[in-house]
Amino acid sequence: MDNIGKLAAMKQQLRGERPMPVNALSDDSILVKKIVAEHKPDGLEYDAKPLLHIVEDILRRATLSTEGVSSGALAHVDQVEDVTHHPGYTNMLEALSFKIDRIACEISYKSLAGVDAHSTALAIFDMLQTYEWDVKLVLSLAAFALTYGEFWLLAHMHLTNQLARSMAILKQVPNIMEHVSMLRPRFEALNELVKVILEVARCVIEFNGLPRHYIAQDTTAYNIASNHIPIATYWSVRGIVACATQITSLTTLGFEFMQSTTEAWELSTLAHKLKNILEHLRKNLDSCYRQIEKRMDSEAYEMLRELFTTPHIDNMKVLKALISAKDDTLPLYDGATKKRVSLEPLRRKNVLLLISGLEFSHDELLILEQIYNESRAHTSSRLDNRYENRYELVWIPILDLNEAESTQRKQRQFEELQLTMPWFSVYHPSAISKPVIWFIQREWKYKNKPILVVLDPQGRVACPNAIHMMWIWGSAAFPFTSAREEALWKEETWRLELLVDGIDSEILNWIKDDKFIFLYGGNDPDWVRKFVREARRVAAASPINLEMVYVGKSNKSEQVQKVLDTITREKLPTHSWQEHSMIWFFWTRLESMLFSKIQLKQADDDSDLVMQEVKRLLSYDKMGGWIVLARGSRIIVNGHATTGLQTLMEYEDIWRVHAERDGFEPGFRDHYGKLHAVDNPCCRFEFSHAMGRIPEKLRCPECRRYMHMLTTFQCCHDETVDEAFLVSALAPPTI
Repeated sequence: MDNIGKLAAMKQQLRGERPMPVNALSDDSILVKKIVAEHKPDGLEYDAKPLLHIVEDILRRATLSTEGVSSGALAHVDQVEDVTHHPGYTNMLEALSFKIDRIACEISYKSLAGVDAHSTALAIFDMLQTYEWDVKLVLSLAAFALTYGEFWLLAHMHLTNQLARSMAILKQVPNIMEHVSMLRPRFEALNELVKVILEVARCVIEFNGLPRHYIAQDTTAYNIASNHIPIATYWSVRGIVACATQITSLTTLGFEFMQSTTEAWELSTLAHKLKNILEHLRKNLDSCYRQIEKRMDSEAYEMLRELFTTPHIDNMKVLKALISAKDDTLPLYDGATKKRVSLEPLRRKNVLLLISGLEFSHDELLILEQIYNESRAHTSSRLDNRYENRYELVWIPILDLNEAESTQRKQRQFEELQLTMPWFSVYHPSAISKPVIWFIQREWKYKNKPILVVLDPQGRVACPNAIHMMWIWGSAAFPFTSAREEALWKEETWRLELLVDGIDSEILNWIKDDKFIFLYGGNDPDWVRKFVREARRVAAASPINLEMVYVGKSNKSEQVQKVLDTITREKLPTHSWQEHSMIWFFWTRLESMLFSKIQLKQADDDSDLVMQEVKRLLSYDKMGGWIVLARGSRIIVNGHATTGLQTLMEYEDIWRVHAERDGFEPGFRDHYGKLHAVDNPCCRFEFSHAMGRIPEKLRCPECRRYMHMLTTFQCCHDETVDEAFLVSALAPPTI
């Protein structure tokens, strides 16, 4: 047979030879059994990522659309970083270039010899027994990139460079480019398969780089992925062999022997199989990442706990762990200058961490800003121990940014709120890591309601939540430590100033004038109307100098507004707080008194008259309405609305003589006490989980028995219910 006849026979053999059908071997584990058995890494570690970057660059520029390539012009040219001078690349190529050339030669030889793809893949794996799976795959890709890159380099340059033209003729490139449009289905199928193989390579490299010490040995996802890595590597190499065979056959047998669509179908089938493998591998890899993240977060949380038990010379380590765990050099936003700043302004200062979501109301921010400014003025005026007493406030936002739909809306809300704050704030909510949020929730009992954690200049917790004492005493509570909170309570007595201080200066004037004062609240306009008229009638009959002020309720703002409108419209002879911010602040301070005592674990002290009366007032408010009668600073009666109205209505018939003989004060107090003893409803306190610090047990302020702990659900569609604190009437438990 002459040479032409031999060549024709070889071409016919190659055209007749087909890769093993993908579905011929359905059991992949059996298919790769030999490869796994011969997988014997020598312990040398190679970083496959630099080599993969080079391969990706070659294939990205070579894997081009067939449109415009026949003209010989480069379809894509841009600037890329020259990585050849990097020591990592140089050392890696010196160690692996020989293997890359051998694999390229092996694929070319076996494809021309008509060897099936499976046998060729096994031969490649035999050459790479001592390498890890990711290195095996990337070396095979690099070998293919040599062949594929050379083909497209000649295709791009053969019309403009004589050397390239001569080489292209030997490779039959001009003839192929003339018919490139007819070969488009095959190139598209090849390009798609190459993309999938690259994705698999990235996935295998990722898996090989997982920090194993964070993964439990019995992790299902990790074990499944480990078993699938050899399968993914095998089918990727099979795909590489198939792609290389296409190019080799095209440049040796010529265009006229490659017009069949069968090869394109085989490439598409391989791509489909690899996509399924990739999907399964990615799913398990993602599961491993979640476990690693969980273990790393747990480790970071424990490190944070340990950090707060370790002495420090200043507060920078603590603040960096809380606010700048990601090593952001400018993690803060200065509300005064409207610029990003470092943590340095907080060094060795008392730092108040205002921790909250986006639930701040305008009134809340307004009052907090007022207290903040007064506190800063208070500290700047003190000359003694000046350095230690300086402090800064930092807002730490706790937001859930995982919900894609609400992320942009929350981001806008955050930025708008941040602009209104004159103090420091964390520049972006994402700076607060998950372990920090865990720590804040578990150690500082944050449950969606704002808290104010105070750190001293050494980063120690001086108070786990100072927001209660800030609402109660304002700047007088500086430096907002737990010791200061206890000292203020020891000085406090049950007096009218405690209830209204800092809210209404007119009431303070009444106190100075030693007038009788009725503070009252409720949401029933009819009761308010009757109470005001009866109080005025009794005051005129006594006679006494009486002032009255309506201060609303702790919730149900719409119904409170109806009462305010009634007072204004009917010109009832009573003072009222028309500004809802005053009503809000009154009840916030009152509830803060209870929460402050709970935090100090002093809410059930039988000798604490202030706490017992505060609890009564809070419970009466939730039961419908309430009254407080005082003369000057001294509180005479803290009672229920219904009983208070009945006491006034029975003045003429029952206790007028007593009042005229002994005075209005003992007369009202004694008769109210008699009525209250007959109808004495006990209380129920309901604490939302958002409140954070929930007492383990609590006594009823009326009967002094311990109350049962229950779980309740409440729904309210038309009002914003205070989720932190709810109280209602309940009969005491039997003991």
